[in-house]
Amino acid sequence: MNPHAAVSISPIALIGSLTKNWQLIVEMAKREVVGRYKGSVMGLLWSFLNPLFMLAVYTFVFSVVFKARWTGTGDESRSEFAVILFAGMIVHSLFAEVLNRAPNLIISNANYVKKVIFPLEILPMVTLGAALFHAFVSLIVLTVAQLVIGGHVAWTIVFVPVIFIPLSILTLGLAWFLASLGVFLRDVGQTVGILMTVMLFLSPVFFPVTALPEKLRPFIMVNPLTFIIEQCRAVAIWGRYPDWTGLAAYTAMALVVAWLGYAWFQKTRRGFADVL
Repeated sequence: MNPHAAVSISPIALIGSLTKNWQLIVEMAKREVVGRYKGSVMGLLWSFLNPLFMLAVYTFVFSVVFKARWTGTGDESRSEFAVILFAGMIVHSLFAEVLNRAPNLIISNANYVKKVIFPLEILPMVTLGAALFHAFVSLIVLTVAQLVIGGHVAWTIVFVPVIFIPLSILTLGLAWFLASLGVFLRDVGQTVGILMTVMLFLSPVFFPVTALPEKLRPFIMVNPLTFIIEQCRAVAIWGRYPDWTGLAAYTAMALVVAWLGYAWFQKTRRGFADVL
């Protein structure tokens, strides 16, 4: 395959590539997940223990040390704040894990660019698959914590995968863009790491949107994580139905971003071999 050959940027080509290489994406995602814990005594068990330890830390720090309350009243249990916070962290961690790795995806797989006929566009999908695995393990931890703390889990938690679909589409589009940009501008990786930390504190992870003054709320709603975090908490913790209208609008926006990111990636991939 000629790395300089023109490639299609149509959505049909994207769907075709995803369908054709689905098994390869799944196998590479599995390899990435297993490889992360390769050589450790407990292996994949760490994917469960890591979020469990973090939830324990959040519970101690925010319920014991800071005595924080999400609503500011005494109606919630001491550990409820940590559970609500953890739900927000799951969303942010999924988003950040993919985008933090995106700028180095092509650089770290240069052999696929130069020597092998390989569908480079699936690399962000592989990273997303691994991140989704860790997100759902964390969701299991969240479910167990709710059972232990509150004695029940809202049945609406089954809608969480639906909430993750538009976020995954948006994340994938941004990952394609950053994966390409990272080849030509090596500082992108450092910049993205800083931005992900900033987004952690500018998203409603540690505080509710209602805690902000009215005039500042429109600014935080521009954050692409805000709506998803709020929806994740609504269905996983508070037993509410998803905002279907909002999800439809978010999905439409995510599809546009995904196609633009894919188009950028396909247009610029012809220069990867020259730079690497």
